[in-house]
Amino acid sequence: MSGTFVGMPAFPKAAHEAVHNQTLRGNLRHATHTIRAKRAKAVAEVSDWAELREAGKQIKDHTLRHLDRYLVQLEESVTAAGGIVHWAADADEANRIVTDLVKMTGESEVVKVKSMATQEIGLNEALEAEGIHAYETDLAELIVQLGKDRPSHILVPAIHRNRGEIREIFAREMSEWGRPAPEGLTDTPAELADAARLHLREKFLRAKVGISGANFMVAETGTMVVVESEGNGRMCLTLPETLISVVGIEKIVPTWRDLEVFLQTLPRSSTAERMNPYTSMWTGTTDDDGPGTFHLVLIDNGRTDTLADEVGRQALRCIRCSACLNVCPVYERAGGHAYGSVYPGPIGAILSPQLRGTASEIDASLPYASSLCGACYEVCPVAIDIPEVLVHLRERVVEGGAVTRDGNKVVLKPAKGHAAERAAMRAARWAFSHPGALRAGQRLASRSRRFHPRSLPGPGKAWSATRDLPTVPSEPFRDWWQRTNGGKDTGK
Repeated sequence: MSGTFVGMPAFPKAAHEAVHNQTLRGNLRHATHTIRAKRAKAVAEVSDWAELREAGKQIKDHTLRHLDRYLVQLEESVTAAGGIVHWAADADEANRIVTDLVKMTGESEVVKVKSMATQEIGLNEALEAEGIHAYETDLAELIVQLGKDRPSHILVPAIHRNRGEIREIFAREMSEWGRPAPEGLTDTPAELADAARLHLREKFLRAKVGISGANFMVAETGTMVVVESEGNGRMCLTLPETLISVVGIEKIVPTWRDLEVFLQTLPRSSTAERMNPYTSMWTGTTDDDGPGTFHLVLIDNGRTDTLADEVGRQALRCIRCSACLNVCPVYERAGGHAYGSVYPGPIGAILSPQLRGTASEIDASLPYASSLCGACYEVCPVAIDIPEVLVHLRERVVEGGAVTRDGNKVVLKPAKGHAAERAAMRAARWAFSHPGALRAGQRLASRSRRFHPRSLPGPGKAWSATRDLPTVPSEPFRDWWQRTNGGKDTGK
């Protein structure tokens, strides 16, 4: 899988650096709290939200159980409607297919709708290597691209930037794309949006090739669905002569009726809107209406391996709403770049290690990038139990060590762990296997409690610096039980 930020350290080190950036933390705190509050208000308007959430979960789980059948049906429907379907096993194959399709048109530039799938496979970089320039048209993605930056949020990729920083990026970089920013540009949202609109309008009118992802694919009709708030997507989907959509195989739903659930839950969970301002749907090609050629590139890129994991597969329910990011205390402080993936936050902590494997230091650390508070599960519109998957992946990392892929073969590298941790676990196992020694140790701990330190020494100091060590009780539970139950000890 592509989509890894090259040179990124493991999450603990990256997060340690990020939390000391006061500007970043301020930007994140303001943005996430604002989106969180608006979302809560929008969700509260729906009396049957719990039922919609459960329906979304059931639809996704049913689809994943029968994914092979629905993918074949989708291919047949898209083909019957005049589209062309391509299958890509991994990022390299997907990039090769898209690059070849663009080259066949003779064009050297494309306009793009915001797409997590194309970011995941590193499509922009692959196109650039072949002399093809991809213009991001979503406002936040444009900010990231002009700033030579990386996205840090699923819904709001430039969430780590404030308005002043955005104005500086526009003033400095827009001239490189042929249209400089207006003189006297301020940092007001209206002026920044106008500058972006003027900057992109000629790209929309000139481009012959558009590239998109899709929020949903309907198997029974072959319909693609893109929801967005700016209208740039509608321009990319309708004006070019050729449209190429790159979509993960899990984005499928069986029937047109199934969209009813997600078109209620996705807008409220993502942008806190009752419905998206622009919901674009297209089915193959139509004479004299929209692109004359439509290609659908379906990518696996680790999804089949994820599907094989009974616990981890629920991550494939994700509809990319980003609600989990906006309530996560870890994301709010560390930011998206610390996750080393285009999928940051709680969903990234369970999705990236499954799509990419845990062979790298960054992916092996991501399941630990959580306090397991459960806020992410509470807001997820398809009820992904992210804490459950995090614990499951931690177990996999510890027991199996690094998980890597050699072709189609999954290879487990033995875990070593920390020597002190292994010694502590061996000591605990011995103590719990010898009740007499355990009782003696408990009594000794209770009688010497006044001498216990308030923080741990040595390597343990970092742990206790942000936590209170639990107070040892004045007597062990078993002694208390004997004293209050007439001297009877029913334990073994």
